[in-house]
Amino acid sequence: MVEEPLEIRVGGKALVVTMRTPGDDMDLAAGFLVSEGVVSEAGHLSAIRYCAGAIDDGSNTYNVLDVDLGPGVPPPDPSLERSFYTTSSCGLCGKASLDAVRTAARWSPAADPVEVSPAVLAVLPDRLREAQRVFEKTGGLHAAGLFDSAGTLLCLREDVGRHNAVDKVVGWALREGLLPLRGAVLLVSGRASFELTQKAWMAGIPVLAAVSAPSSLAVDLAVEAGMTLVGFLRGETMNVYAGTHRIAGVTASA
Repeated sequence: MVEEPLEIRVGGKALVVTMRTPGDDMDLAAGFLVSEGVVSEAGHLSAIRYCAGAIDDGSNTYNVLDVDLGPGVPPPDPSLERSFYTTSSCGLCGKASLDAVRTAARWSPAADPVEVSPAVLAVLPDRLREAQRVFEKTGGLHAAGLFDSAGTLLCLREDVGRHNAVDKVVGWALREGLLPLRGAVLLVSGRASFELTQKAWMAGIPVLAAVSAPSSLAVDLAVEAGMTLVGFLRGETMNVYAGTHRIAGVTASA
């Protein structure tokens, strides 16, 4: 399992360094910028390219990406600049406060009328694992899968960091012109943290499901955003912590 740093620059200026599993790096950069409220549609990106010069001899390590924003797109707020790297385990844990993480979302999932049956939700973890085997992954990585309400897998991304896996999915959707992701279900292979819930909100995803527990902050944010949040999705059992109206016959967890 490979873990290497990726520096993301915007207009030649360093923005963040994150530890990630190499692969789908351009999706990762695009999704990160969606999560931070910098871009929201494919036209907001002019170009993404690997940069040389990351080491003394000027060779290309494929660990530095430079993003050019489209005409008229404001550059990132200077407060987003990181003087440290984000780890693969905790994401942007350097955020100074809860308020700083609450980036203004362009879309609200609250009015999304999508409904997902418990039977569909129950099969999603197996479909995610099957897709990981198809892509010949090791099973040691976090996975994020984007599904439609019928349970069809639209996109799978893996990474040593769960937040990176979600950014890769969101970045794919941005570059495909699919944002906001109305009617979609995002499944994550670990727990549902505040940050993953925020990323789903920023992409306009109405349903977030996790095979493990959500944090209390994730539940609070899902309620605030009008999202459906499902935890402990294991076979036919699950807990629904927010947005029970989208899932028939499921009682909210206390």
